[in-house]
Amino acid sequence: MKPHPHAFASFRQAMAWVHTWLGLVLGFVLMVCFFFGTLSVFDREIDRWAVPATRFAAQPMPDFHTRLWPAWQTLLPKEADYQAEAPRLHDPAKGALPPRNTLQADQFWAYTTHRDPVVQIGARFVLPTARDDVDDYLYASAQIDPRSGKLLPDGAFNIGSDWFYPMHYHLNWAWLNLGYWLVGLAGMVMLLALISGVILHRKLFRELFTFRPDKQRLRSLLDLHNLSGVVALPFHLFFAFTGVLIFAAWLYLPVGHSLLQPLHDRHAVHEASASGLPHQRSGKAQTHIAPVTAMVQQAKQRWAERGMPGEVGLLELHHVGDADAYISIHRAGSDRVALVGQALHFKASSGALLHEAPPQNPVAAVHEYLSGLHLQHFRHWLLRWLYLLGGLLGCICIATGFLFFVEKRKQQHARQGRQGSRVVDALAITAITGMVLAALAILVANRLLPESFTALGWQSSDWQKAAFWGVWLAAGLHAWLRSAPLAQGRPNPAWREQCLLVAVLALLAVALNWLSTGDHLLKTLITERYWPVAGVDMALLLSALTALWTARRLGERTRRAEGE
Repeated sequence: MKPHPHAFASFRQAMAWVHTWLGLVLGFVLMVCFFFGTLSVFDREIDRWAVPATRFAAQPMPDFHTRLWPAWQTLLPKEADYQAEAPRLHDPAKGALPPRNTLQADQFWAYTTHRDPVVQIGARFVLPTARDDVDDYLYASAQIDPRSGKLLPDGAFNIGSDWFYPMHYHLNWAWLNLGYWLVGLAGMVMLLALISGVILHRKLFRELFTFRPDKQRLRSLLDLHNLSGVVALPFHLFFAFTGVLIFAAWLYLPVGHSLLQPLHDRHAVHEASASGLPHQRSGKAQTHIAPVTAMVQQAKQRWAERGMPGEVGLLELHHVGDADAYISIHRAGSDRVALVGQALHFKASSGALLHEAPPQNPVAAVHEYLSGLHLQHFRHWLLRWLYLLGGLLGCICIATGFLFFVEKRKQQHARQGRQGSRVVDALAITAITGMVLAALAILVANRLLPESFTALGWQSSDWQKAAFWGVWLAAGLHAWLRSAPLAQGRPNPAWREQCLLVAVLALLAVALNWLSTGDHLLKTLITERYWPVAGVDMALLLSALTALWTARRLGERTRRAEGE
């Protein structure tokens, strides 16, 4: 009996199909996640490059009374956020919607790390006329210079932490959380692709040492694909798994806020009762706050007694203006995998210690450890560079997978008059060189546009984002319009043209940083030694050289193809 024509001859052949098509369908999303995840390893350093006012040494948590409290008093939800969110929370039966500038904060917070010269501050506002069935709030956030307590200008745009970093986990597509879901699906597909790849390539150890760049292009691409995948296989598996895990309880499987919401609420009340921390406001006004410096010193002393001296990473003031207000002081996680921890809670009005956080249960500790390893906010520069290397290897693995798919099929598709290779090649260009062009475009726009720039109702940050999306869209259109030679089995010239443009934009970004701030490499490397800015400039120069070398090789390949 003959097998069905669509049946697979072996399990490995089935795995090859799974590996190829799952990788192809969502590989473009994974390319975005890996590339911007790689940039996020040094997101704070990119912030320093993008916001010249923050180019100074990292500072400890500033004084509560002279720096944080005055800055907190200036916070209000942004007008656009208020107009979008307040009507959704408002209950008309409780009266008219209060003006934005009359809102009172219920909670304040301040956060910093060993890589942050500036301090992130924020506030939570309870709408007095909020609906009873909605457990949501209005928020405000800003950055302050801890040396003076002054707020950074509203136009300051942290490209690293506010754009590149969220791009890798929700594509900056917040509508209906679709970006989160798409990235989560891509993460699950990546796990399947990695497992099927391991099954497909049984001789992993041999492929770890196999790369034949002088062989035929198809063989070289496959070697590089296998090599980059095998070398960083544990890295890829870990980050795909923990990336999904971080958002599982909040979004993908939020049983604590859906099926188990009543149990969740009761647990919160029980936990507050057991810890002695007020779960709700008492309703009695109290504006006096005891010296917070003494609370900070007590927290540091207790940490030192437990064998882990450290600085404050997160400081919170709960139930602002209430008699039950309390202050939470969390230890910075510079020498721990966890982001922050070892919290102590003090009564705001008296400074009395209310509660010291006990050790976590095993499940919570494992979750926090895995999340901390993924986010890597702790101080370990060697590991940070290894993360960068692993991310770049992931990009190479995905990119070579696209190229192998096209190279293997383009001649056949050209003979048959099919457009499959042409479409995949254009999408690959968009997801590789086009994405790099978009990242460079936002850096160039950042140095061209003043922070106070406004036009057509858009601020400077809005125009920078528009430059990012506009250049990426243009790169995609260019990739498709220039892909006609692929229909004859010849290379797409868009690869070389976009590599040349990558080099131009990278060099332009370095030059504009010099011209707009005076921080050239001789200054940041030798005289003042400010490594964050020097590192970004050097990465841009290296990118330009790599792009020029690649364009040269592509030009030689095109000439050989035309001569055949």
